[in-house]
Amino acid sequence: MINSLIDKVITVLVGSLFMVNSLLALPQLPESLLAHSPFTSIVERVLPSVVNISAERKIKSSNPLKPWNDEFFEFFPWDFYLPERNVYSLGSGVIISSDGYIVTNNHLIAGYDNIIVKLNDGTEFKNENISIIGVDPQTDLAVIKIIKPTVSLVPIKFADPASIKVGDWAIAIGNPYGLQGTVTVGVISAIGRSGFQLPGGPTRQDFIQTDAAINPGNSGGALVNIRGELIGINTAISSPLGVNIGIGFAIPVNYVKNVAEQLIKYGKVTRGYLGIVPQEITEQLRKALKLTVNHGILISEVIPHTPAEKAGLRVGDVILDVNGEPVTGVKQFREMIADLRPGTRVTLRIIRKGSVLIKRAVLSEFPELIQSQLPSVKDQNNDWLGLEVADLSSEDKEYAGCEQGVKVLSVKPHSLAEEAGFQPGDIILKIDERQIMDRHDFEQITKEIAGLNEPVLVYIKRNRQPMFIAVQPRN
Repeated sequence: MINSLIDKVITVLVGSLFMVNSLLALPQLPESLLAHSPFTSIVERVLPSVVNISAERKIKSSNPLKPWNDEFFEFFPWDFYLPERNVYSLGSGVIISSDGYIVTNNHLIAGYDNIIVKLNDGTEFKNENISIIGVDPQTDLAVIKIIKPTVSLVPIKFADPASIKVGDWAIAIGNPYGLQGTVTVGVISAIGRSGFQLPGGPTRQDFIQTDAAINPGNSGGALVNIRGELIGINTAISSPLGVNIGIGFAIPVNYVKNVAEQLIKYGKVTRGYLGIVPQEITEQLRKALKLTVNHGILISEVIPHTPAEKAGLRVGDVILDVNGEPVTGVKQFREMIADLRPGTRVTLRIIRKGSVLIKRAVLSEFPELIQSQLPSVKDQNNDWLGLEVADLSSEDKEYAGCEQGVKVLSVKPHSLAEEAGFQPGDIILKIDERQIMDRHDFEQITKEIAGLNEPVLVYIKRNRQPMFIAVQPRN
C-alpha cells in the first residue's frame, strides 16, 4: 500500500519536472512584445497627424418665453432683445499634407469663426493663421489650412479603400471632451451604413461602423487600420444619450480623398446630376413591369429642364446600365452619377414598355452644391449683407405657408444682416418690394441694391409671423 503511494508521488513529480522543462524549452517572446501592445507603435506614428480643432461664434440666447416650442409664444416678437452668448465647437482634424492641409467635419466649422488648431505637441495656430479652403455639407467634410506652418507637419497615409474589411482592427484617435490624443480600439463592425437622419450631418452616407469608442469631440478625428493608415474620418455616434454605446460611424477614406482633392483644387465639390427620382424595383414591380432582368432602377419622376429630360427619359423607364456598368440599386446609381463630373457624357441602357433603348445624356452640376456654400467660401462680390441662404424645402414651404422665398441658414457675425436683426430660420419673401422666388433672385437683387444710399425694406416671415426689417447698404 505504502509502496504504491510512493510510486504515484514519484510519477507526479517526474511529470511536473517534465512539464517545467518543456515550458523552459519554449522560445521566449521578445521583450518589446511583452512590454507593449501591438498598437503602441501605430499610435506613436499617427498621433502627430491628428489635431484638436476649436471654434467660437456668437448667437442670440433662446427665448425663455417660448418653452416647449409652444406655438402660442410665437406671437411675442421679443427675440430682438435677447442677449448674445458664445457657442463653442470642439473636435478633431487630420493633417493630410506637409504644407498644412487638414481634413475635418463640416459641422465643426460651419458658421463658426475664431478657429484654433492645436497640434499633438501643443503648438497652436490661431484664427489669423487658419484658412477655410472649402466645405462639402453633403458628406460633412471640410478642408482647412494652416497658412504658414512654423513646425514640421506629419501627414497621415491613406489606406486602400478595397482593403477595408468587416472584422479588421479599427483605432479611433481624437479629442473627446477636449482630451487631446485619446486612443480607443475596436473592430470594423460593418461597412456601407446609410439612411440616418443626422442634424447638420451628411446626406451622402456610406459609413464605416465601428465599436471603437467615439464620443463628442472625436468628430473629425482619424479612424486607422492596423498599419496606421486612414480608413475614415469619425463623424457620428448612435446613442440615445449622446455618449458612446459601441456604435460609431466614420466617413470612408474614398469619400475623404475625393472630397479633399476637389476642395483643395477647386474650393468646392462638383457632382454629376441627371435629374431623375429613382426608385428601387421590388419583386411586385418587377412582375408588373414584366422585367426579365434582376437589376436596374425605376424612374418615378423626371425633373424638368434637366439632362434627363433633354435625353428623352420618361417616367416608367427602367435604367439597366450606365456606361456599360450594371445598375444594382438606387444608392449605387446615385453614387455612379454623383462621382462623375458635370459635362460628362453618359450612355444609358433602358427598358421602356418591354423594348431596350439607348439614351445619351450630358450631366449637369448637382444643384444642391450651389445652395450649400458657407459665407467663408461663397462669392465675395455679394457678401456685403452677410447672409447665407438656401431655396425653400418642401418642409419649409409647408411650415411657413409660402411657396417662394429663401431661408436664412446663417448670419455672419458683425455683418449688416446681424445689425439689422436677421436670424437663422428667417424666410425672406421680398427685398425692396421685389418678390424673391429663389436663391438666384436673392443674389441678383442684393447685388443690384448694394450701392443704394437709403435703407431697404426686407419682408420676412419668422416663426410663421410676417414682419419687416430695414437694411442700410454700406457704400
